[in-house]
Amino acid sequence: MSGNIEQVIRGGVNAGIKGIAQLSNALRSRSGEHPYLVGIHAPLREEHTLTNLRVTGTLPNDLNGRYLRIGPNPLAPVNPATHHWFTGEGMVHGVRLGAGTAQWYRNRWIRSAAISDSLGEAPVAAPAGRARGQVNTNVLGIAGRTWALVEAGVSPVLLSDELETMAYDPFGGSLRGSFSAHPHRDPDTGELHAICYRGDVHDIVWHTVLNAAGEVVRELAIPVSDGPSMHDCALTKRYVLVFDLPVTFSFKMVLAGHPFPYRWNPEHPARVGLLPRSGAAADIRWYEVDPCYVFHPCNAFEDEAGGVTVDVVAHDRMFDDNFDGPDGSRATFERWTLGATASKVQRRVIDDESQEFPRYDERLTGKPYRHAYAMAIAAPGAGLVNDTRLFHHDLATGQREVHDFGPRRHPGEFVFVPRHAQAGETEGWLIGLVVDMNTQTTDLAVLAADDFTAPPVALVHLPHRVPPGFHGNWVPDVGG
Repeated sequence: MSGNIEQVIRGGVNAGIKGIAQLSNALRSRSGEHPYLVGIHAPLREEHTLTNLRVTGTLPNDLNGRYLRIGPNPLAPVNPATHHWFTGEGMVHGVRLGAGTAQWYRNRWIRSAAISDSLGEAPVAAPAGRARGQVNTNVLGIAGRTWALVEAGVSPVLLSDELETMAYDPFGGSLRGSFSAHPHRDPDTGELHAICYRGDVHDIVWHTVLNAAGEVVRELAIPVSDGPSMHDCALTKRYVLVFDLPVTFSFKMVLAGHPFPYRWNPEHPARVGLLPRSGAAADIRWYEVDPCYVFHPCNAFEDEAGGVTVDVVAHDRMFDDNFDGPDGSRATFERWTLGATASKVQRRVIDDESQEFPRYDERLTGKPYRHAYAMAIAAPGAGLVNDTRLFHHDLATGQREVHDFGPRRHPGEFVFVPRHAQAGETEGWLIGLVVDMNTQTTDLAVLAADDFTAPPVALVHLPHRVPPGFHGNWVPDVGG
């Protein structure tokens, strides 16, 4: 009974807060255009299906599957004065490659309740108690199916191979709570591990595990404080890394009418936890770290002394003085060491030039690796996709290579695809979208990872600009 009373009280309080927030939002205004609604970020207004795409160069015959990318693409922001880049309605883009040809491109809005209503469509299926909210952060293949993902509480969305929204689906009903945009697959077991949080639960996050069949088999509650935003995690053979850093839920932001309610909180202790993959929350070993924020670790692995090494992009701060999107002055690529007998993270800068979206050969997840790739950032406070360069880091030699796409040609995140199952760590392709602001068009670029600075081996040309999104992945055909 007490639980029911608490739910009623919480529901009434939440409804009151929501009403105040909606009023505050409606009353806010701004001078000038919103930087994430114009220029390179201007949303697409139509869904396209394009076939027989034009290709420059030669597409590798071993690329048989789909490159998928997702990001925010608001159909009509509630109030441009308070819009935040992270809260736009999701749109997924896909290019299908096969037998050396580019077979199709599609872009589709994720059918949230607002999108279905705006398009005059019936709502898509969703289990009772699961809101049809915005899903805009990652898209990947899990157990032979295509999923769009977001953090903080909205259910995963099941997509067809042609990117149509099928249903809001908590993994066949096996997911009880929230999920993450960044599950990490163990290449040996096929399990996916994630650290998940909910926007309306401020004292718990969860370690959630999917088995190789895509069914949730673990949802471990981990006590926290202040409602921290945990965008990503990292995985080793024995541990999951929990990044509890000083970006936390802000009631002040909610009451002021801002739809993205997370802010820099210098009062929140910064720490990183090592959670044994099958252990209890009490088994976590916490390490103090200097205040910073990590959206994306690259890879992590254990050392011979029993400690853990993890490479991350570390922002000096985040959501501190900007209400439109990411801020901060530096985003450096760093190596963090969590020593077996230490209590504080040891930080070493690998590259002090700002960058984001680090990727690597994911066959080596949780294992020692040598090569990492990242997208350069001209100025972190001016949006993330604003440079023309990709970086390749050789972590053994400390050398950095640069691939520059040329003036006003802006790459997003690139994903590594091995040429075959036994390929070496650089024996593969790097694939991603490059927006050409000279022509308002986009190319799907394929680079040879072992000849990083050379011109792309192939460009698939799209006749329109694809707004910068967040994350992309290669989903091979079965056996591809």
